[in-house]
Parts: sequence; C-alpha cells; structure tokens
Amino acid sequence: MAITMIAIFLFVGCRPKTVTNPATGKTWMDRNLGASQVATSSTDEAAYGNLYQWGRATEGHESRKSGTTNSKATTAVPGGGNPWDALFITEPERLNDWLSPHDNTLWQGVSGTNNPCPSGFRLPTDEEWEAERLSWVTNDKAGAFGSPLKLTVGGWRNHDEGMVVGDGWFGYYWSSSHPDGPTAHLLHFDAARSHIRSVGRVNGFSVRCIKD
Repeated sequence: MAITMIAIFLFVGCRPKTVTNPATGKTWMDRNLGASQVATSSTDEAAYGNLYQWGRATEGHESRKSGTTNSKATTAVPGGGNPWDALFITEPERLNDWLSPHDNTLWQGVSGTNNPCPSGFRLPTDEEWEAERLSWVTNDKAGAFGSPLKLTVGGWRNHDEGMVVGDGWFGYYWSSSHPDGPTAHLLHFDAARSHIRSVGRVNGFSVRCIKD
C-alpha cells in the first residue's frame, strides 16, 4: 500500500516531465517508471527504475526488492487481500505468465486495465519502439542512450527466482503489442544489437511510457 501511495503522489497533481524525439515526433516520459532521475549514462542505477511483469498494475511487485511468491495470480486486478499482491510471481518456465488464465486485454491504451503509466500516457506499441530504434545513430545500447530517450541497461528480473540480473549489460522495455497466450513483445538491446522480441510475461522488465 505504501508503494502504491507513493506512485499516486508522484503522478496526481504533478505533470510528468517529457521529452520529444524530433525524428519521430513522439513525446515520452523522460525517464523509466520508478526512476528518480533522467539517465546520465546507460548504466546510471538511479535511472533504471522498476521492473514490471507484463500487464500488472503498480502495486509493489515492480520494486526491484519486492518479495516473491510461487502462487500464480487468478485475477489481474490487485487488492482485496490477494496473497500475491505486491509480490513478484515466480514461475519455472521462462515463456510463461504470472496470471492464469491469460488476459490479452491488459495494458491496452490509456484506459487499459492495469495501465501503470500516469494519466494521458500508455505503453508504447512495437511500431513506436521500432520507429525510435531506427532513429538511433547505432543499433545497440550506445545508440539507445544517445537517443533523446536516454534508455538504460537496467537488466531484468528473472522468472524462476525473482533475481535482478543483467543490469549494466542489457536493456529490456515492454511493448503493449502482440500479447499472445503467455508471451508479449518488448524492445531488447545490448552492446551488439537491438530488436523486438517475444518473451514470457512472468519476467520483470522496464517500462517507458509514451504520451497518447
């Protein structure tokens, strides 16, 4: 509850700071959800932000230090004393979901169920991520940070133990596109490449919100 109230305090009555990429014309939040500042480097830990399981609300599970449970959620909506609320849900299969049954309607647009972004913002689509990626000078983490969005390599939270891994090396940012069964899409980049890929929704990755 305390974490949720902090999120509400940050977004209610306080307009998020934004940045616009002149190459795409799109306006985004200037930092990752949960980050305390705009990144000063691709490995700026204060700019890594939180790690969300795809489709979940901002209710505590997204904290890099939240507890874990191996009890899969049976409803997507937090609250009401659910035993998994504010906990990162673990799952032995990496291409799986934190929720049973799957719900492909989550995170779809500004009014989508569990949209974690502030009012007027939403998760980007594959097409919006691809346009940003193609505007980079280089197709890698250097290009990602060199862009107006100053994207970081905040790593991810793994599916089986809930450990934060890959920070300082890999960047992963959720997309709202192509939820299919237990998987969804994201933008991935590292020192050698960047691309859109499909991954299990049970993993925890960064979120950058785009203005609708």
